[in-house]
Amino acid sequence: MISNERPSPFHRQPYHQHYAPQPPRPFVQEDALKVAEVQIERKWFVLALKENPRGRFLRITEEVGVKRNAIIIPSTGLVEFKQMLDKMEEAANEIPVKRDLPSQDKGKSHLDTV
Repeated sequence: MISNERPSPFHRQPYHQHYAPQPPRPFVQEDALKVAEVQIERKWFVLALKENPRGRFLRITEEVGVKRNAIIIPSTGLVEFKQMLDKMEEAANEIPVKRDLPSQDKGKSHLDTV
């Protein structure tokens, strides 16, 4: 028996709880106002400015092979989000890289770079 499967003194097992299935969410019409795609290394990013009855938003989708992840930013937060991205870009350009990237370490073991 692994530690997560030990009987609980509280008579419940948090990792094996059964919940009632949630009803499906109703369909909400979304209109695409502008869509852009970019490939960075092996990832595809799709930025879609959309609108629905609740307002406008930016959906950023990351696609790697068959996996897909997305975040949604309300249009009211786009200026603040862009400012944060600009600060991250500045930091990435100013802060020196701590170690070589793996593609630059050809012929070295991981212990040689420590």
